[in-house]
Amino acid sequence: FCLSRGLGDVYKRQVLIRGETGSGKERVARCLHDFSERADKPFVALNCAAIPEHLFESELFGHESGAFTGAQSKRIGRIEHADGGTLFLDEVESLPLAQQVKLLRVLQEKTLERLGSNRSIRVDLRVISAVKPDLLDEVRAGRFREDLLYRLNVATLQLSLIHISEPTRQA
Repeated sequence: FCLSRGLGDVYKRQVLIRGETGSGKERVARCLHDFSERADKPFVALNCAAIPEHLFESELFGHESGAFTGAQSKRIGRIEHADGGTLFLDEVESLPLAQQVKLLRVLQEKTLERLGSNRSIRVDLRVISAVKPDLLDEVRAGRFREDLLYRLNVATLQLSLIHISEPTRQA
């Protein structure tokens, strides 16, 4: 399934994959990771639409013990877990605005801070994002940050669904 030629250095860049449900966005993201220099490092997938908003910060950035009620131990977030490898953010348009700001900082500074900590942790990762809607429309509607779109959209892959119809039978 993976295309290994003709994509230039897209295997090294941040990539935004656009396509409808069922078009294979995660499969393409995995392929881009597997053919990259990061193939022997983690591929960490996160469906942004599946995480309740109040858990996003802890899920992405992790937390320290005691950072909030119920945080009994330190937790490594998805970004830190993907260090050296690839973080795949499916349905990135669902990322809350507050977390968009923090993700932008990670991409710019290559550091993160766990919830409840003031210590910066260096991270080296590549982000591949997948979306269904046009993110420019989301920017215009105030639901997505333009500066984050700029960071995520270094290269774009547009996927299409392939519709296979059954042959018609003649009576």
